[in-house]
Amino acid sequence: MARSRPFSDANPDLRRRPQFPSPPIEDVERQLQQWLTPATFKPKVGERNTDGKRLRNRILTLPVMVAVVLSLVYRQINGLGELLRVLQLEGLLWVEPLLVSHPALDKRFRKLPVALFSQLLTQVQVHLVERPTGTVLSESWQALQGRFPVIWIADGTTLEELRRQLKALREKPQTVLAGKLMMVVELFSHRPVAMHYDENAKANDKTFGNWLLSTLPEGGLLVVDLGFFAFPWFDQFTDTRRYFLTRQREKTAYTGQRVLIQGKRYRDEIIDMGQYRSNPCRHPVRMVSVLWGTTWYRYLTNVLDPEHLSAQHVCDLYRRRWRIEDAFCITKRLLGLAYVWVGDTNGIQLQIVATWIFYAVLNDLCAQVAVALRQPLERISVEMVFRGLYHYSRARLRDDATELIPFYQQHQKLLGLVKLRRKRHRQQDQQWEDIWGSVPGCYPAIPT
Repeated sequence: MARSRPFSDANPDLRRRPQFPSPPIEDVERQLQQWLTPATFKPKVGERNTDGKRLRNRILTLPVMVAVVLSLVYRQINGLGELLRVLQLEGLLWVEPLLVSHPALDKRFRKLPVALFSQLLTQVQVHLVERPTGTVLSESWQALQGRFPVIWIADGTTLEELRRQLKALREKPQTVLAGKLMMVVELFSHRPVAMHYDENAKANDKTFGNWLLSTLPEGGLLVVDLGFFAFPWFDQFTDTRRYFLTRQREKTAYTGQRVLIQGKRYRDEIIDMGQYRSNPCRHPVRMVSVLWGTTWYRYLTNVLDPEHLSAQHVCDLYRRRWRIEDAFCITKRLLGLAYVWVGDTNGIQLQIVATWIFYAVLNDLCAQVAVALRQPLERISVEMVFRGLYHYSRARLRDDATELIPFYQQHQKLLGLVKLRRKRHRQQDQQWEDIWGSVPGCYPAIPT
């Protein structure tokens, strides 16, 4: 049978979804219930909402909707119809079996305030601060962490096509995307920090610049890609005593002030950018150039003191920027954010927040696995930890005394929890040694 769409043109995010829900995992549900404490956000009948209207007695209360939305993510339930069957037959999380109609649930998705769900994500982040990160850092990296209150990565991603369930969408001839999501994660622990949603799927990353600056605490370091390259934005960082790290854009004119250090395959210097522009960059920046293979890579930062941020740290920190791409891959492909449940803005935002709430829980589970296996967090496969939950649920059926982390320890090789060190990884480590080996105090790169 001929393909309706060439395989090479297919969207890799839209893999074939499971047709039946995953089994409930007691350990995961216990963690969700402990962190979200559903009893604390249950509204009381007679209280007034933000519009001043009295709350009526609902079947689909906030605790019920939280359980519904989170279950859609963590149990991989394929659509609202299947979810209604699971809800009526067995219940979800802290909700007992409940009969609800499809129109009622669909309407609630469109009306439930997103701000309430955002508060739940903040609540989860507060709990995460007290949890072990699973990161194993050298003395050099620990010292670097002490110099900055936070080291974050920020990037944006375009969400997938909306299902044409609404009449307004069916009448539009062109594809309607679900919007643009800007996400901030912690660089070493990969934990979600903040998010911002824009209905405009074609929104430029630079439109999120002011929000990122207001979110980053004073003295913090933000790692971004070339999509944010703008002289006024760089000057704002310096004016507000915040720091950035990004790539140098090709063909950007600059004038060198002084060279701090250089070798055969690296160069660290202070420059002035925008030599032929009417509005050049007002503050000097630092450019670190590295010859990786046969290509020179250039990185920019407004941390001018190499004692505060060495050239090696500049290069390695930017390599860590790809961790946020891993986070997008996990949330979109593995946790189903590429499949939008409801065709309106409110439902999309509910799904985004719920997906990142469970991503935070999954990331914490990976940190526990990293500690138990004595491996750096970067070496733990988030996908295999998630898929291992199914095998753990089957083991629990055979022996209800089985515990999650000991189960992972016992079957780590079978489950593929630790990423393999391949030939290209060893080659990268060797290139790192060739570049920086002659520099005093050279440290090994963080394992990839």
